[in-house]
Amino acid sequence: MHFRSEKKGKAQEGAEDPVPEYNHTQDETGLEYDDGTPIPCPPHTTERKLVAKIDLHVIPFLCIMYLLAFLDRVNISNANIFGLSTDLHIATGNKYNTALVIFFVPYVLFEIPSNVLLKKLKPHIWLSSCMFCFGFVTICQGLVHSYSGLLATRFFLGLCETGMFPGCFYLIGMWYRRHEAQRRYSFFFGSATLAGAFGGLLASAIGKMDGMRGYRGWRWIFILEGTLTCVVSLFFFFLLPSFPEEAKWLQPSERAFIRSRLREDQGRSAAERRITLRDIGNVFKDPKIFVGGFMYFGLIVPAYGYAYFSPGIIKSYGYSAIETQLYSVPPWAAAFAFAMVIAYASDRTRHRFFFALLPICVCITGFAILIAVHNRKHLQYGALFLVAMGAFSAMPVIICWFSMNLGGHHRRAVGTAWQIGFGNVGGIIAVYAFLAKDAPKYITGYSICIAFVCVGGVSCVIYFAMCYWQNRRREKSPTNLGLTEYEKTEMGDLSPDYRYLL
Repeated sequence: MHFRSEKKGKAQEGAEDPVPEYNHTQDETGLEYDDGTPIPCPPHTTERKLVAKIDLHVIPFLCIMYLLAFLDRVNISNANIFGLSTDLHIATGNKYNTALVIFFVPYVLFEIPSNVLLKKLKPHIWLSSCMFCFGFVTICQGLVHSYSGLLATRFFLGLCETGMFPGCFYLIGMWYRRHEAQRRYSFFFGSATLAGAFGGLLASAIGKMDGMRGYRGWRWIFILEGTLTCVVSLFFFFLLPSFPEEAKWLQPSERAFIRSRLREDQGRSAAERRITLRDIGNVFKDPKIFVGGFMYFGLIVPAYGYAYFSPGIIKSYGYSAIETQLYSVPPWAAAFAFAMVIAYASDRTRHRFFFALLPICVCITGFAILIAVHNRKHLQYGALFLVAMGAFSAMPVIICWFSMNLGGHHRRAVGTAWQIGFGNVGGIIAVYAFLAKDAPKYITGYSICIAFVCVGGVSCVIYFAMCYWQNRRREKSPTNLGLTEYEKTEMGDLSPDYRYLL
């Protein structure tokens, strides 16, 4: 699961000499790479303290950014409870579903180009710019007066948000070793569940502004939440983290040690050079890349189905608009707690497969109850807990498992963007799975969700088998194949020294 040469840096008590930077050598292309010598932890700190320092500078800002992004993406479901469809005359037919689905068109198409730009322009520039833009579009969404205006704002919202999710996962993956990453991934992904909970509470409060200054309550939801995003983005231009090789809040000796510990776990990153079209093409020669996309694709359908339609489902149980917003909060909170338990256990055992399948089974159980039970609202409401807990706990495990098994900057940037981009095609299916004519039972929608969760589960089994088989083959094969360090770096996780985390 790790490189053969893995060693753990320790604080060198009493050391007086400064910790050396990497010794660099040049390959035949003229690019410089370190010579592979392990770097000890600087004497003024410890590895634990340094990881805590990384946590403080990387995770909170990305979590807040994604919380606001997800809130701006799904707050249309809260706005709909307060009359959006009625005011824009889209309450009948599938116009509301079309407004949801148009978001995914640019969101899916521009995932890979966005990650390439992220590396080229630096994370704090690209991500904060995207953040300001989708906040501004959200404000505009609150000012539309026609169906065409809603469609236009949803399209540009998808375009502006396209870099958020894969960019953040890519960035987190470049800071942590594989057995450290799941808790950080799940905590970051938990921003989505917190956004769902926070969105329900916020919408219940903002909805009371109905009629203020001539604006309906649903308009205020978009305007206020979009304004908050824009203001925060201005600060995040200076606060968002960069890659380990460029972080100015680390001392040179700390950067050297971090690069060393990451290299020993994942191999050299090839951060020194840009991503080319040839790199992108080479990534897709690996069949595991496609399987990774289907793992996420299968879970996206129930996740977006829940995010977009749970307020309407809860309202069908007989609650008022304000009560619906409040009752939407507990399932999101439970999903966050369950996701963190799964993440802790997964990191502790250094295993992913079982902790991906367990939440998938929980999710299937929830949908099975919803299909079978139609006149017991408390049991149905409890089933929504299982759906949210299962879907939103399995997704971060699947993404972390796949992303952290990709070695090197270029394979991880392209592979992560592909998984997120292809997976979000499932969002298109999700918004057409729950149609107004199927309310309140939504048998078709629940059945579609179960089918796609099973697709995700089967894909996890296939991915596990492929990784296990390649690990076994590499254990039995000679590793001294005459490859240069440059060639191994270019191969990333395809290097004969690499071992996949199972």
